[in-house]
Amino acid sequence: MLTATAPEVRAEDAASVLAKATLSAARRLGLTNRDLAVVLGASEASVSRLARDRALRPGSAETSLALLFVRLFRSLDAITGGDEAKARAWFTAFNRHLGGAPAERIRSTEGLVNVVQYLDAIRGKL
Repeated sequence: MLTATAPEVRAEDAASVLAKATLSAARRLGLTNRDLAVVLGASEASVSRLARDRALRPGSAETSLALLFVRLFRSLDAITGGDEAKARAWFTAFNRHLGGAPAERIRSTEGLVNVVQYLDAIRGKL
């Protein structure tokens, strides 16, 4: 009996896709390399290299935070129907449920997790 299997994904390919998605999400939300570096717990130079090399180290804290950040963007993108202006407006506006603007809250790991959970909860109601 033949069964269909998913093609193997190399770790390098996955890391490259995540790097590209992270940089794209940051750009679309108006984050600078310095802002993204704070979110990822990395240096600004690391983010600049990320733009050139397009790779994150699998299993690193940077990679885990990048995954959360991309998840945040995907949720926000779904909620706003892909409207970049609405997404950016929500991202930079004060949110009383989060106790600050999401753009500021994500500067800490705890804040990033809180924003992702908040968006997941909102998205679950759609």
